[in-house]
Amino acid sequence: MDSMELTTRPGRRTRLILALIAAGLLLILAGVGVYGLLAGPRRDAPPAPAPSTSSTPNPSETFPTADEPAAVRLTHNPEQFARSVAATLFTWDAGAGYGPLDIADVLLEVVETSTGEQNGLASDITGYLPTSSAWAQLRGYATRQSLTIDSIGVPDGWADALAQARPGQLLPGTTAFTIDATRHRTGIWNGQQITSEHPVSFTVFIVCSPPAPEFSTGPCRLLRLSQLDNPLR
Repeated sequence: MDSMELTTRPGRRTRLILALIAAGLLLILAGVGVYGLLAGPRRDAPPAPAPSTSSTPNPSETFPTADEPAAVRLTHNPEQFARSVAATLFTWDAGAGYGPLDIADVLLEVVETSTGEQNGLASDITGYLPTSSAWAQLRGYATRQSLTIDSIGVPDGWADALAQARPGQLLPGTTAFTIDATRHRTGIWNGQQITSEHPVSFTVFIVCSPPAPEFSTGPCRLLRLSQLDNPLR
C-alpha cells in the first residue's frame, strides 16, 4: 500500500498501525471475555435489559467473495447488523487491489464512538485479518475468501456480563451475537485450483437504538469483537 493511500484517512490509519504494534500488549478481561466493553460509555445511561438467547429458524447464510471490501449494512436490526459485520471481516479477494487496512476502515466507519473503544476495536480487527506480508503471499496464490454462517444467537453468557455491569456502564441497546461459521478459501497452487474450509467462531458486540423517524439509516454501531475462536458462550 503506497503512501498516498495511507494518508487518505489519517486518523483511522494511524490508529490501526498503532494497534498492530500494540496488539500483543493489550489486556484482556478474564471470565466473560468482554474485553474493555464494561469500561462504560462517557455519558450516563441505564444498563440495557438482559436479552434472552435468540434462536434463528434458518440461520445458515453464505456471503460470497467481494471484489472490494464488503460494506457493513446500516440497519436497525441487531442480528442483520452482526451478520453484515461478519461478512466484512471474512469476505475478501487478496488479488483485487485492496488490503487489510481497507477492510478495517470499513468496519471503523460504523464504530460506536461514545464508549471510547475505537482503539480496542482496531486491535480486535487486526486479529481477524492477514498481516501485510501474509496478504502479499495470499495475493500470489490468487486467494479468495468467503463465509457461511452456520448459527448465530445471543449467547447465554451475555446475561452474566450484564449482571456484572454497574448502572450506567452500558449503553441502552447493547447486546452480543455469537457466530459459528465456516471460512472458505480458494487459490491457485502449481496451476491448479485448491480449496479449503475452516470452522470459525466469534462474538460481535454491538449497540442498536430503537428506530426513530429522523434517522434515514440504521443506528446500529459496532463496539468490540471477541478474540477469534474464543467467543462468548
